[in-house]
Formats: sequence, structure tokens, C-alpha cells
Amino acid sequence: MVKITGGAPIGERQAMPSVQKYLPIGEIRDNTVIMKDGTLTAALLVSSVNFALKNEDEQNAIIGSYVNFLNNINFPLQIVIQSRELNVEGYLNDLRDRERAQTNELLKAQTTEYIDFVGQLVSMGKIMNKRFYVVVPYNALSDNKKGFFSRFLELFNPVSFLEIKDDRFNQMRKELSRRVDSIISGLESMGLNVAELDTQSLIELFYNTYNPEISDNQALEAIKEIRVK
Repeated sequence: MVKITGGAPIGERQAMPSVQKYLPIGEIRDNTVIMKDGTLTAALLVSSVNFALKNEDEQNAIIGSYVNFLNNINFPLQIVIQSRELNVEGYLNDLRDRERAQTNELLKAQTTEYIDFVGQLVSMGKIMNKRFYVVVPYNALSDNKKGFFSRFLELFNPVSFLEIKDDRFNQMRKELSRRVDSIISGLESMGLNVAELDTQSLIELFYNTYNPEISDNQALEAIKEIRVK
């Protein structure tokens, strides 16, 4: 009988468990991440601001807006900074195609020089791309607006993502949307651009996060094109 080193015989090996089994994510739908403990989560993509380039009055205004933003929050949230090496190979390939199609010799030579410049710049060090996310959760068990007895009863009947019915999900999603609107308003007061991730963007975010090497060469299909067997 053939054996795999460090494992069970081929005929006796069990199927490898899916990595999804170890993730806290239960489902993604309606622009919402449903965690396995029943918590709903929304994610916001937020632009950055170069604070050092602002004058003193602008810096003070940003600080004041940030203080007001923090003071108006009565629930936890998470700020995530995702830093990944920028892949410019696709950009360089596009430039090479334009170089070959260029009929003007001067423009063709300038394109060649620019391609060499970008290639040398990348070879000198890694160019990192940073993205900023704000994660907004909603947990019915920790909702301050609920009475003590309501939360006490729910404690003995915890929500599972498999047990959330549409009406209850919609109710919880409304509460989450109120939080999202409040966060967006506070961030925009600081001059930041904010966009809530939709279902497709959420799936792509987790796909790219947990498959960094594969995602560089294999883009994720649109939701409507995915077939679940």
C-alpha cells in the first residue's frame, strides 16, 4: 500500500477540510458579511489625507473633526490598513504594446525610455500600495438600545448565521446601516472620501487577502458568473 509521508494511507485519507471551516465568516450577501456568531459587518474603503502638507489651520480643523468623530461613536469599530506590493507588470505590458504600435519615432523612443525608467524604479525597491478600511460591526447581543431582558433572552438563544431569517436579517441590517451612515458622515467631515463595499467588492477583498499570490494572476469572476455546485 502506497503511503504519503507524514499522512495516512491513500485509501484511508480523509478529504482535506476547506480553509473556510477555520474562518469566522459564515456568509456574504446584501453588502454585508455575516459572521458565524451572528454578527453583521460592513466595510468602508476610505481615502487617505497627507496631514503633513496641510497648513496649521487645516491640521487643527482635521484634528477637531476627528475628535468629534470619536466622541460620537458609541460602538466598537476597526481600522484596517492593508499594504501590498504593487504589481506594475500589467502596466508595463500595456506600455510595451503602445510602444510597438507607435509610428512616431520620437514618441516611440520616449516610451522606451519611460519603460526603462519604471523598470529601474521598481528594481530599486518594492513599491507598496496601501488601502484603508473601516470595519463597522453590529451585534444584536450588545445593542445598547435593547432592554436587559431582551438581551438576556437572546443570550440563551444565540444567533447563528444559518438561523437568521430574512425578516430578522433585514432588521439587523437596518441597524447596521444607521451605524454605517454615521461613520461615513464623520469621516467625510474630515475631508475623506468614503465608499461602502458591495457584495462583489467584499468577496474580492477576502479573496485577495487570503490568496495574495493567486489573485495577482487570476482575477475573481463576477458573482453572477460564479456557479456553486
